[in-house]
Amino acid sequence: MIRLGFIGVGNMGGALAKAARVNVPGEDILLANRTPAKAEALAAELGCAAGTAEDAARQARFIFLGVKPADMAACLASIAPVLSARQDKFLLVSMAAGLDTAAIQAMAGAPYPVVRLCPNTPVSIGRGLVAWCAKDAEDADVRELVGLMAGAGLWDECPEKLMDIASVIGGCTPAFTYMFVEALADGAVACGMPRATALAYAAAAVEGAAALAGQSGVHPGALKDAVCSPGGSTIQGVLTLEDGAFRASAARAVVNAVEKTRTMGKKS
Repeated sequence: MIRLGFIGVGNMGGALAKAARVNVPGEDILLANRTPAKAEALAAELGCAAGTAEDAARQARFIFLGVKPADMAACLASIAPVLSARQDKFLLVSMAAGLDTAAIQAMAGAPYPVVRLCPNTPVSIGRGLVAWCAKDAEDADVRELVGLMAGAGLWDECPEKLMDIASVIGGCTPAFTYMFVEALADGAVACGMPRATALAYAAAAVEGAAALAGQSGVHPGALKDAVCSPGGSTIQGVLTLEDGAFRASAARAVVNAVEKTRTMGKKS
């Protein structure tokens, strides 16, 4: 038996596979993908094995389901005979947005233990956020999974009723942040700074500000106020962002993305 089997190594599955290699030897990881060449290329990069979805379902203790929500039913149907023939313990680990643990069990055709993850792409560099919940899984097995995958970043247990929201805050925020970093860099370039320098400065500034917000325990509004000197440049920039409904737009982006996530689960 191998420890980790990944079915689907796209952006998220591939990122988690990279995170797994921090604590898990390559010989304990198997990668599978609808396009075999993609799994083979990543396996060569990570020093692990490539195979089929059936191989992963047959051999892995933790079976990561890295397929799109719309493809999950077909994926589970294809490996259901292999799963039903197993006599040993295994966990299904789903990262499909909008699909709850009960839906995964129904698609698999049996109440197998399921761990549902809401990860984000920074797991590939060990700075990710992974919200998780479990159904019919033993605590010791979940602890083993989290321990093996600790190299992904912060793991946090989340009530399933909040998982769609966690999926957006964790999974979508990187995209929102990249847009912000790019926009900041565009402004610096417009003022005469070289593009590479502007991007590096913007990324570093956002990273540092986010770390302070997460670690200080101070409300973000208070941190913002501390930077805004009377009559200074920061408050002028803040007013410009307010003119563009910056905060309202960000909040609405989260609300709309959560609504879309819930719709994806219903359609699958």
